[in-house]
Amino acid sequence: MPRILVLCLFILSSCLVQAQQKTNLSIVFIGNSITQGKGGERGLPPPTHAINYLKEQKRIGDVAFVNVGRSGSTTVDWLPASEKFFVLATKAADSLYALKDHQLLFSMKLGTNDSAIQGPNGAPVSPEVYSSNLETIISALLSRYPGSKVVIHHPIWYSENTYNRSKYLKEGLERLKSYRPEIDALVATYKTSESGRVLKGDTKAFKYFKKNAEKLFKPENGQAGTFYLHPNEVGVKVLGTYWGKAIERIVQ
Repeated sequence: MPRILVLCLFILSSCLVQAQQKTNLSIVFIGNSITQGKGGERGLPPPTHAINYLKEQKRIGDVAFVNVGRSGSTTVDWLPASEKFFVLATKAADSLYALKDHQLLFSMKLGTNDSAIQGPNGAPVSPEVYSSNLETIISALLSRYPGSKVVIHHPIWYSENTYNRSKYLKEGLERLKSYRPEIDALVATYKTSESGRVLKGDTKAFKYFKKNAEKLFKPENGQAGTFYLHPNEVGVKVLGTYWGKAIERIVQ
């Protein structure tokens, strides 16, 4: 066999192996205004930046997604029984689940509005109820979509004087911090009941956003002074990249 033909066959074989090793993803992003928001008129929401990051990774093939983040929402709003926003997630997932050569993922980032002292639906949500709500939402998704996976990201930091139409303040921030171990414990629980299907997402953005608040957040005027709650155009890209890195890390 001519050497040039052998070389061509080797290259073709290598390309086929690489193509087979790539993972195609379908992702439904569930969240609140931080998931939904663009950070500014020229910005893109965090899920779009997460997808852009994933598309650049060698192990990732095609990526389809739907962002169903809804401003002001809490875990209470996303409960299946509430008949409010859960249907948005299932409608998006129904369309993506039809892509049988894709791994269906749900990327969740909820908790900011749950932690408020007053204002958002159900707030304040205790750590125990927050965990229970997440478990109800996740279990419903896993049951409805066999083979799907859920990635839970830690909520990000906000300033202690956050007070717009809803009241957060230091009490709210402390409650938000208490949600993080609840997420970690819930992921650990699912390792036994649903092995490999519920995974911990980003845990690093909280600290980074706290440290770089003036650079990553929009300054907003509130009832307790200028506060930081929503990422700006730079911040949404940073956050989306954190989510993308977390998802890429756990994709098998």
